[in-house]
Amino acid sequence: MRAGVRVGVIGGVFAVLVGGAGYGAYNILSALNSGPAASSEPAAHRTGPPSADEVKDVEEKFFAAWAKGDAATAASLTNNSQDAERVLTAYGTDARIKDVHITPGVRSGGSVPFSVKATVSYKGRSEPLAYDSTLTVVRGVSTGRALVDWQPSVVHPDLQKGDTLATGEAKAPPIEAVDRNGVVLTGKKYPSLGPILDSLRAKYGDAAGGSPGIELSVVHADDTPGKTLVTLAKGKPGKLRTTIGAGAQAAAERAVAQYAESSVVAVKPSTGEVLAVANHRKDAFNAAFEGRLAPGSTMKIITAAMLIDNGVSSMNGPAPCPDTAVWQSQTFHNLPGMAPNESASLANSFMRSCNTAFVKLVDEKPLTDASLKAEAEERFGLGRDNWKTGIVSFDGSVPASTGPDRAANAIGQGQVQMSPLNMASVTATAITGTFRQPYLVSPRLDDRQPATARGLAPGTVAQLKAMMRLTATQGTAVQAMAGLGGDVGAKTGSAEVDGQMKSNSWFTGYRGDIAAAAMTQEGGHGGDAAGPIVAAVLRAGG
Repeated sequence: MRAGVRVGVIGGVFAVLVGGAGYGAYNILSALNSGPAASSEPAAHRTGPPSADEVKDVEEKFFAAWAKGDAATAASLTNNSQDAERVLTAYGTDARIKDVHITPGVRSGGSVPFSVKATVSYKGRSEPLAYDSTLTVVRGVSTGRALVDWQPSVVHPDLQKGDTLATGEAKAPPIEAVDRNGVVLTGKKYPSLGPILDSLRAKYGDAAGGSPGIELSVVHADDTPGKTLVTLAKGKPGKLRTTIGAGAQAAAERAVAQYAESSVVAVKPSTGEVLAVANHRKDAFNAAFEGRLAPGSTMKIITAAMLIDNGVSSMNGPAPCPDTAVWQSQTFHNLPGMAPNESASLANSFMRSCNTAFVKLVDEKPLTDASLKAEAEERFGLGRDNWKTGIVSFDGSVPASTGPDRAANAIGQGQVQMSPLNMASVTATAITGTFRQPYLVSPRLDDRQPATARGLAPGTVAQLKAMMRLTATQGTAVQAMAGLGGDVGAKTGSAEVDGQMKSNSWFTGYRGDIAAAAMTQEGGHGGDAAGPIVAAVLRAGG
């Protein structure tokens, strides 16, 4: 939506995997002992990108030292020798990786792709290890030397900041995760679930009743286990039942694959069970559960509930929609092409997604700077940092805001931050009146206490549901929801972000006992990208 105000961002770390093809392996010892690139100029005086000779020289020496197990020398050729030496030392000791052979690919500027082949050995057991990665040679800021730009992903593409590798008895037994009907879930069949299954294993492996095997795995900075890279001896998996529906998950995977930087979540409103969670992102970040972005006009579900609950308006009450609205020096606009309607009702402004109508109403008595925050927390269970879904998740944030951000928050910009999980839950609460905290694994498994909230009065629910139904059948969500029969409703949203050519696309909707929400970064209007994703999941059912 057009507001020109700040929004949150998603953070994630990613590794670029590049296939190693090219000019072949070389003599490790001769490379290690070779002299520097020919130059009479002191390295400290050099500026600009490293030359091809410098890149070759540093690359060869780094690979040679790494393959030889000389972590100190390899680390000295990077721009973060302390962290590099820690990771490279663990590579040969804790990870027990030996017989390392590194084959460089074809250089491109300072970037060098390469492939690694090695052996992992532990207590008489050995397995091969092979993978591709890449490094970049840069100019040292203080020294002027050509150095490897240090990232843990240089050593292995699955390593992120703070991670190391280790081989030994697994810290958690393997699990056989199954869906709500007993269908086995694997990362290979459902790619979005790969990192989630790793998290579930780390948390519930012991409770599921399995026994650990021997593995090479990623170890995170907090000493929790990460992804298994090589299995030397299989453990006995324990069975872990999740709330996922295999059919909904498959539909979610297919849907997000059609749009870059997309995420979707589906929940069962009558229980809070998560039926599907899928991400299609370069950084492999679980934005579906952990994303923190302005949700655009999908936020108007909560704002409309606030207006109704505080007696400011009702679905058939007045909500004039002028071309512009000014709030404390900030001018707010509607989407291009929206005709003004000074006699519009709240339902009409909701289904057309009129920004100015909502901006004008947030100034009405008895509303205060904290009213939207209270509605979100007390009625919808958001923003209290107490959700216990079974894995890491974000609970949403709707701060009490003064100045222009008070109005911007009401239309899903300003300081409001949400994830698709949060917005799916908002829709579930809106159509049932009861906040049921979403969860992926039954709370009975570990006796955790789900979050609670007051929920909504029946009259508010009836009006929200009617306005969402109008949006799906006559308003901005018509095209995306076309062909979906039964009890349906939706809300579109688009959130402008500074520096982006296109807005982020948001959409949330329901069909029967399924509520879903999706977000596509730079996807445009809500119905353009996020809408088709949600519709596909709703069409598949649970």
